[in-house]
This record gives sequence, C-alpha cells and structure tokens, in this order.
Amino acid sequence: MGKKGKREKKGKGAEKTAAKMERKVSRRAKKEEEDLEALIAEFQSLDAKKTQVIETSCPPPSPRLNGSLSAHPEKDELILFGGEYFNGQKTYLYNELHVYNIRKNSWSKAEIPNPPPRRCAHQAAVVPTAGGQLWVFGGEFASPNGEQFYHYKDLWVLHLATKTWEQIKASGGPSGRSGHRMVACKRQLIIFGGFHESARDYIYYNDAYAFNLDSFTWSKLAPSGIGPTPRSGCQMATTPEGSIIIYGGYSKQRIKKDVDKGTLHTDMFLLKAEGAGKEEDKWAWSRLNPSGVKPTPRSGFSVAIGPNNRSLLFGGVHDEEEEESIEGDFFNDIYFYDIGKNRWFPGQLKGPKSEKRKRRRGRQAEAEDAGDEEMEKQPPQGPVEVVKEVVAEDGTVMTIKQVISGPAEEKDRSESEEEEEGEALGQQVEPCPRSNAMLAVKHGVLYVYGGMFEVGDRQFTLSDLYSIDLHKMEEWKVLVEMDPKAQEWLEESESDEEEDDMEGAEGGEEEESSSEEESEDEGGEEQHPSVQPGETHADYLSRTEQYWIKLARSNMGPDAKEKKVVKVAHAMAKTFYEDSV
Repeated sequence: MGKKGKREKKGKGAEKTAAKMERKVSRRAKKEEEDLEALIAEFQSLDAKKTQVIETSCPPPSPRLNGSLSAHPEKDELILFGGEYFNGQKTYLYNELHVYNIRKNSWSKAEIPNPPPRRCAHQAAVVPTAGGQLWVFGGEFASPNGEQFYHYKDLWVLHLATKTWEQIKASGGPSGRSGHRMVACKRQLIIFGGFHESARDYIYYNDAYAFNLDSFTWSKLAPSGIGPTPRSGCQMATTPEGSIIIYGGYSKQRIKKDVDKGTLHTDMFLLKAEGAGKEEDKWAWSRLNPSGVKPTPRSGFSVAIGPNNRSLLFGGVHDEEEEESIEGDFFNDIYFYDIGKNRWFPGQLKGPKSEKRKRRRGRQAEAEDAGDEEMEKQPPQGPVEVVKEVVAEDGTVMTIKQVISGPAEEKDRSESEEEEEGEALGQQVEPCPRSNAMLAVKHGVLYVYGGMFEVGDRQFTLSDLYSIDLHKMEEWKVLVEMDPKAQEWLEESESDEEEDDMEGAEGGEEEESSSEEESEDEGGEEQHPSVQPGETHADYLSRTEQYWIKLARSNMGPDAKEKKVVKVAHAMAKTFYEDSV
C-alpha cells in the first residue's frame, strides 16, 4: 500500500509540474505567436485570392523536409503537402499541394482555394470516405529567421473527389503542437505526443486524443496503465484489431540554465481499445517487449505501414555531442516491425534476380578452387559501415554513411568476396542517408521523398524520389535524382561581397589562390590540379595533398579538427581523381 501511495503521489506531482510548465510555455509563446499571426494572415490573404482549382504540370517540387506524403486511396497518386526549407539564413514554409502520378512518373501542382496556412511538422492521414479524404492536423510556422514559432491546433480535410479544402472547427482538441503523430483507426483519428516550443521554453507531450470521423467531435483519452513518457517524432501504427503501437521518439529536458539534454527513446507501447472501442475512456497502455533486431537509437526517422501486417521506419539521425558541437550519423536503412509476431528485423536488399544468378554461377566456379573455406572466414559477423563522400559543386563535401546489417547478408558476402562486393556496392542505387524524409506506400511499393542531412554546420535539403518494392526487396529505383544546383547555402558570416561572388565560385578565396599556383586545367570549369596521364590515385594524392587540405580547411572553417580536415581533403581528392579518369 505504501509503495502504491508513493507512486500515485509521484504521478500527481509530475502531472502538476507538467501543467505548470505548459502554462509557463503558453504565456511566453503567446507574444511570439501574436507576432507571427500577422504574417500568417498576410499569406492567407494571398491564398484567398485563389477562386478556382488550377492544376498544372510542373517539375519535381523544390527541396524540403517535414512535409507529408500520402497515397491516394483510389488513384495511383501520391499527395505532397507542406514542408520547410532552410538555406542557412532564411526559413521557407509551404502549403503547396503537389501530386505525383506513379504510372507516368510525373508531377503536377494543384492550386485549391482556401488551403491551410503554410506549415511543416504536421501530420496527415488518408481515409477512403467519399472518394478519399486527406486529414491534416497541427504543425508549425516559423519566422523567416527561424527564431519564433507558431504551433497550429487546427484540423483540415481535403476532399480529394471535389478538390476542396475544409477547416473543421470542433472544440476539445489537442493544444497547438508539432512533431506529433496521427493515424486513422476505425473511423477515428488518433493523435499522440508532439511538442510546443517558444524562443526560451519548450514542452513535450504524451497525451492522446481521438477525433470521431462520424460525429466530428474530439475526446481526450484517459488510458489506464503506464504509458510512454512525453516525446515527439515517434513511430505510430495501427493493428488490425484497432489498437495503437508507439515506438521510439525524441524529447529533451532542461538540466540547468541554457543546458538541455536530449533523449532518444527506444521503448515500445501498445494502446489498446477495450470494449470494442465504443467508449473513449476505455483504453489501456501496456509495455511491449519485441523480439528480433531492433533499430539502432535514432531520431528524425520516417514511418509508414507496409504490406503483410508490418510497419516500417526509414533513415533518421543519431546525434553525438562532441565538446560544444553536435555531430550526427545519418541512416538510410529500413527496419520492419511485424505486428502479429511482435518482432523487429532489418530490411535487406536481395539484389536483382539476374545478378543473383550470375553470382551463383561465379560461386560454383570459385568453389572448385578450394579457396572457399578461408574466404568464408573473412566477412565480419556484425553490421558493416560503408562511408561514401561526394563533393558538391561548391566544393562542400557530403559524407554519406550507411550501416549494412551483417547476419542476413553474410552468405552472399562471404561467397561473393571483395571484387564482386565492390562492384555490387558501386552499381547499387539507393537514397543517401537522411532524416525527416517523407514516406508513402502504394501497392506494396515504398516511396521516399526529400529530407535532409548535415555536413558540419551546413544543411543539405533534398528533393529526390526513390522507390522500392517491399514484397521483393530487390533494389531501389531512382525516380527523381537530386539536383546539386538546387543546393543553396548562405553563411551568416559571409559579407555582401562574398555573397556576390558565391555564384559560380566553388571554394572561396583560398581555393582561387591555390588554384592559380597549382592548376593545370585553366580552360575547363574545374580549376583543381589535373590528373596526369597514367597517374595512379596514390601518386595524385601525394602530389596534390596540400592543395586539397587547404581547400578542405577553407570550406570547413578554422575550428575544424585537423584529422577531419585531412579525411575530407582525401575524399575530395579521390572524388576528383575518379571523375577525371
């Protein structure tokens, strides 16, 4: 009894603290949000001038992250709404509606009167009612300098058959938030978690709400049991029985003045509707302990529901704090959660069937050489990290890391050996590691659009589109490639003169002075030291190493660690060498 009383007292204390923090955040955020409401109203007045639906063919949408990508319930189309883009100085928010035609591999833009205000980090869910409805809740609007935030608590529906937006005004819903999760579950929209942030304070949520799609009413759930701690960006999926699964997510808390500590959650919960879900207060939380290989800790992953009663997550980032900086490892892997078996497992690419036949024939021939036994001992038993580094047009190095899980691939890897493995990795098409991408599944095919990754202090926002058949898991297909020219980055410290010269320059003043001394290719676009006929990569690197180190340092800044500068310099030199030969 004593322990139970202490737990209940502790629980009530935590509730009071959370309520107090929410009031504090609300007061401080009110002034900020009043400032932004005028800007939002200005954008809405522009949208109000649209009086008819206009659909036009268009190139792929501009780079963005934290938008929503949804599969049309009746057509072979994907619907992209909202999102954000940051170029180093200014934040752009969108409320555009783009439609991707799967069969034609083409994009169109639909301008529909009275759309929701511009936003990102919202949630969207599709239901098949009346030709299809796209429901949108919450999200945030940021000031152009990215220092003030407005969190929405509005609910909208896009009627896909008539192409009309409608705002649903119903009381008793969740407070303004972003980073929450929302799923459609048996004629209800279920919302969980998220966060609200002002310039100085923030609060994370672990509350749950249900919106009834028949009565158009909100109800706050009061589940029994111990549920997840407050968080945003978790995985949320429905079971065939109408229960809700929550996995992972991110939260942070202030441990002292101006010092925050982030937490990557890896726990898993089931929110079960008791009594056939007829009464909104009959819900219960319970802890899940899945078997299998769980995803490595991460935030910013993207989620979708795949075939065969499986949910999936893709990508994300694991941030590591080093002294005063934060460095992130980005992912491009897929993990599946089998809802029926309560089991996690990593998605493994099997490769095209024709390639597998070639490898099989090659293995049979190699087996006759009696060298297989030793070769089979070579592959590592655990995950293998592959690092690729690509140089953008402005000289910035993009480091792409991916972790290839070992167990399911060990047979192929041990039997195919180094040359074949290198060839397979070189030929394999795959999305680069990223966080905050947009996912959708249609006819068992997963589509991945956009997202972002970071190199040092620079953010790369993507606009590429990939697909993979989740039934076959053979290979990724690139539908829209990333356009390097779409990558704009404006440093805050740059002078006006540097900004004027930025267009066309690839590495700043230091690169120009170095290339004047060392360049042997003045006539071409590149002014890097040219590769001499017959020169090996090692000889080229030995001859030009100091040039590349100087160039890397100019790109990375004076505070970059020497070891990392050298690593980046070698990667830049290698990329240029390989492009040249």
